[in-house]
Amino acid sequence: MTDLPSTARVVIIGGGIVGASVAYHLGKLGWSDTVLLERKKLTSGTTFHAAGLVGQLRTSANITQLLGHSVALYKTLEAETGLQTGWKMNGGLRLACNAERWTEVKRQATTAHSFGLEMHLLTPKEAQDLWPLMTIDDLVGAAYLPTDGQANPSDITQSLARGARMSGVKIFEDTPVTRIVVEDGRIRGVETPFGTIECEKVVCCAGQWTRTLAATVGVNVPLVSVEHQYMITEKIDGVTPGLPTLRDPDRLTYWKEEVGGLVWGGYEPNPKPWAQDGIPEGFHFELLTSDFDHYSQFMEDAIARVPALATAGVKQLINGPESFTPDGNFILGEAPELRNFFVGAGFNAFGIASGGGAGMALAEWVATGAAPYDLWPVDIRRFGPPHRSTDWVRTRTMEAYAKHYTIAWPSEEMRSARPTRRSPLYAHLKAAGACFGEKLGWERPNWFAAPGEVAQDRYSYQRPGWFDAVGREHKAAREGAVLIDQTSFAKFILKGPDAAKALNWIAAGNVDRAVGSLTYTQMLNRKGGIECDLTVVRRAADEFYITTGTGFATHDFDWIAGNLCGDAQLIDVTSGSAVLSLMGPKSRDILQSLTPDDASDAAFPFATAKAISIAGCPVLALRVTYVGELGWELHMPTEVAVTVYEALIATGQTSNAGYRAIETLRLEKAYRAWGADIGPDHSPVEAGLGWACKMKSGIPFLGRDAIATQLANGVKKRLATFTAAPEVILLGRETIYRNGQRVGWLSSGGYGYTVGQSIGMGYIRHPEGVTEDFIRSGTYELEVASERVPAQVHLAPLYDPQNFRVKA
Repeated sequence: MTDLPSTARVVIIGGGIVGASVAYHLGKLGWSDTVLLERKKLTSGTTFHAAGLVGQLRTSANITQLLGHSVALYKTLEAETGLQTGWKMNGGLRLACNAERWTEVKRQATTAHSFGLEMHLLTPKEAQDLWPLMTIDDLVGAAYLPTDGQANPSDITQSLARGARMSGVKIFEDTPVTRIVVEDGRIRGVETPFGTIECEKVVCCAGQWTRTLAATVGVNVPLVSVEHQYMITEKIDGVTPGLPTLRDPDRLTYWKEEVGGLVWGGYEPNPKPWAQDGIPEGFHFELLTSDFDHYSQFMEDAIARVPALATAGVKQLINGPESFTPDGNFILGEAPELRNFFVGAGFNAFGIASGGGAGMALAEWVATGAAPYDLWPVDIRRFGPPHRSTDWVRTRTMEAYAKHYTIAWPSEEMRSARPTRRSPLYAHLKAAGACFGEKLGWERPNWFAAPGEVAQDRYSYQRPGWFDAVGREHKAAREGAVLIDQTSFAKFILKGPDAAKALNWIAAGNVDRAVGSLTYTQMLNRKGGIECDLTVVRRAADEFYITTGTGFATHDFDWIAGNLCGDAQLIDVTSGSAVLSLMGPKSRDILQSLTPDDASDAAFPFATAKAISIAGCPVLALRVTYVGELGWELHMPTEVAVTVYEALIATGQTSNAGYRAIETLRLEKAYRAWGADIGPDHSPVEAGLGWACKMKSGIPFLGRDAIATQLANGVKKRLATFTAAPEVILLGRETIYRNGQRVGWLSSGGYGYTVGQSIGMGYIRHPEGVTEDFIRSGTYELEVASERVPAQVHLAPLYDPQNFRVKA
């Protein structure tokens, strides 16, 4: 180890496929002063026993793109490095054995078309022609992705490592990191038994060791180890090298060819956690004891699908631990707790499919300070307080693992590790018939059952069980008034002498306005992409109150804190206050009946906030709406929430509503949702939110130059609203066709009870530019579950509370 350097620009911890991929891609970016440290040998953690299937399609366009990068890299890597990778583009089959699964598969095919991925629907016989060993008696249909494939995990990792070395990256095996050195909140280096390497940045790709290692520097990485088994057979007649990979989700199994035999495994409903008391010291290149009894639950269904399995010889039943996460997505990005500490871990047994693309994305994140594109589904900042508990993480992760091959129902809620975070109104709402959902640990009312109804979700790819209940709440919000418990909102206070100046630099809207003003604003990155979408209330000359979505608490706090300058402190006050939203045309009359303060439009105009009293309790009332009606968000200390709620209900003029009604109401008003309709890849100009930017003021703000360029030169995509016949089920990701040409996909979908139509929102894309005239001049169709239906396009909101009409 005499050649271990004393300094490096970046140190990567972990020599599995992801660490090797990060090293390879940093080398390609010219970051040759990079060192990779592996505690034992390359691939010796979990990579060596991975099954090696490479599928690409995910529910996110960008994650699908990332996996596509893996495929593109694996195609060329062997020619570049001279080391074999075992890459075969033999295609992938996915089977459907019932009507609901077939609907899911058809919708997946539409998603593939939306994202530009080739996917074909097949008859059972056509599927059997591609995979002759299987029976098809129970098949409804299948889907085929010709660009999917398989690879040898160890070979690909070694090939990536050689490519990294060819670019000047140094790789050291048998060199464990014993300590990450952090001083005054900054990374200073890493210690090993052979010396300390001073470095600016650390990339932790330590697989199932990541949670424990990251915790030593205060970083939370929510993953746990789970046993995962697959069987390797001897050679079987009829198994050919070109056999596609096969996924049979209704039988919970996957299959691939290997040296004339089959590798097959599954995702059981009763997974077994591993290393609950810590990973054994020195664990490497090790497998767990094969559990034939546990694995036997797959056998009957597997033999029914592939009868040759009944007489096939068994080489080995592999049992290897893999790291899994609470939501089934991997974890990438810069840790919000520690600058310049990056994570790539928790790959849920699809690390080989993700490895090439994840390494590319993480390397660019390290090199430039930003992801190459929006990676919110896998961003480490999607987590929050509940995920600090390993018990919570393990309980939820077991459920996510068990659902790997179950039908992914629209709006499906997880059921484990609940309830955790409850608003003071939880018991009242439960007694009133609330059916709760969960976000970031918070119990939130999704909808309310009427007397005689059961407050339980019934999922479907048609109209779900809550459809009529949400319709009632929607109607009440449009015609009367509703109360919605939104206590789970993330809430921050920014305070200090430089608060106004600092916030006005980060916010695209002008927040440096009079005390009591409320500003709806985006916060942009340097490319003009929308990083945050929130409201800001000025409480005092040196104090601002910021409200954002429940699931964005960690992300938005990190974005604001990371871009602050001057003397200003950001504090998370989420738990200190409850929020009741009073919405609907009768909301003013109800509010006025309970407060001595003037609630008239003249005294309390839109986009303002006031401290008022309701039933003798202090309330900060924000006149704002996300449902398209007159209304207020009522923010109050948690200890008075029950008193205020009971007073409002006692008027007899308002009823409860939930988050699913918010969704249908906001679609009619074309209000954008961050993480769906807007995000880091979309600018306010593209999203129709240019009016919210302070362009005319001349005041500088982060992202202003990018917006000015778009306003001057035009844009290549624009957000629009689409309507279709009421019987059409829109969920999001449906393909948009303009004059027969694919131009995008829906970012949101649902039903508008007031307009009586199905509604979707999505970006219309065109490389030569998109204008209002371009949008209006087209004839549109939507591909829904692989069938095209006519649609109408709209650039204005469908609903106007002052003069309701469907707008063109």
